Amino acid sequence: MRPLWKGAISFGLVSIPVKMYAATEQKNVKFNYLHRECKTPIKYQKVCPACGREVSADEIVRGYEYQKGRYVVIEDEDMENLPLNTMRTIDILDFVELEDIDPIYFVKSYFLSPEEYGKKPYKLLFEALGKTGKVAVAKVFIRSRENLVTLRRYRNCLLMETMLYPDEIRQPESIPELQEEVEIHENELIMAESLITNLSSEFKPEKYKSDYREALLKVIHAKIENDEVEIPKAPHEEKVIDLMEALKASLAATEGKKEEPKKRKRKTAKQKEA
Repeated sequence: MRPLWKGAISFGLVSIPVKMYAATEQKNVKFNYLHRECKTPIKYQKVCPACGREVSADEIVRGYEYQKGRYVVIEDEDMENLPLNTMRTIDILDFVELEDIDPIYFVKSYFLSPEEYGKKPYKLLFEALGKTGKVAVAKVFIRSRENLVTLRRYRNCLLMETMLYPDEIRQPESIPELQEEVEIHENELIMAESLITNLSSEFKPEKYKSDYREALLKVIHAKIENDEVEIPKAPHEEKVIDLMEALKASLAATEGKKEEPKKRKRKTAKQKEA
């Protein structure tokens, strides 16, 4: 795996240089969108409607719309010069109980590994978290955003999980259907509790799989075996004509058709006298 980020964990006077790796991956079946008529993959282009042409990545800048139709442009230099301690540092703020954090806050997981000269303080933090049973709450700047994160033990490494801020979590009180009072009979509740008890077991993640993904892959492989395969038509490319080559070809084609100039017959002395 390639590291996605390099920096340091900072708490107190301790600094631990680390590298960050993605801990998870989505295994969805990926589709390309094709034109139904010719089965050619559809292109998604970034086009400027004012200039009427496609723009490259180096022509695109960030723009914050502070009023309708009015933007402030933010350059890379503006982002790099932000007065933050978290640009290259995982800055630990608190140590808390993991049970106190609702899972709704968690977004994505990353493995942290120590740099060569950071192995001892890395191991020290790993063992200390195990002894205290705590997780660290920290901040770090990744991908144009200052993230709230937790650091905790996972197997033999430190796991960093990005989190949502409280104001990014919507409140269920805004859903009208949840505000209605519903009466539950006591016997119904007892039966529901019994059903939960009967279906209760130890969590074993390896027994869960995506039935949808497996069924879809079977359909795909069956189509391949039955030779139900579509080959896109080759894009029509207009032949670029080289001017010099065109002139040479035209000249060669006309040389054979060129008429020889007629030789003028010399008049005899009698013809001149006449």
